Amino acid sequence: MKEFDQETIETKEIEPKKKKSSLIRETLESIVIAVILAIVIRMFIVEPFYIPSGSMEPTLLVNDRIIVSKISYHLGGPAHGDVVVFRYPDDTSRNFVKRLIAVPGDTVELRDSNLHINGNISPENYLFPTLQFADYGPTTVPDGYYFMLGDNRNSSEDSRSWGFMSEDLIIGKSVLIYWPLERFRLID
Repeated sequence: MKEFDQETIETKEIEPKKKKSSLIRETLESIVIAVILAIVIRMFIVEPFYIPSGSMEPTLLVNDRIIVSKISYHLGGPAHGDVVVFRYPDDTSRNFVKRLIAVPGDTVELRDSNLHINGNISPENYLFPTLQFADYGPTTVPDGYYFMLGDNRNSSEDSRSWGFMSEDLIIGKSVLIYWPLERFRLID
């Protein structure tokens, strides 16, 4: 029979405790890092949003879930046709999603169910083909503002009712429908 000295026995008893506390510490570190990364990603890079209304049909449907890029407009400014999420001008605690129709300096007019930008008809292939909507304008977009419209013009509260949207209200560009899965696609 082999004899062990007291020091060897004590070392063997301590090792499992060290391994257990090391595993707990590593797990907690991983969780903390994951939470910090999730917060940073959501605050500065991308954020998910839910579509509660039909104002953007047929592009976005009720109950769609979308991903919004918060860095897109740091790399380049908003452009005609972008689908943008922004804080509602009349109540900044609410978020809206609309299509950017006109940029600063543009003259926008809705006439005979056609969009006119700077006097020229602008094609809108994203609208329902038979959609008819009321005339509006002409009006010129001031510096620092945008003109926003819902794709479902007759069921949309947009720049026609609350005016121009200030650029500082922009959250980001809608880039992807991720839910429901059968509608998974990039947003035009």
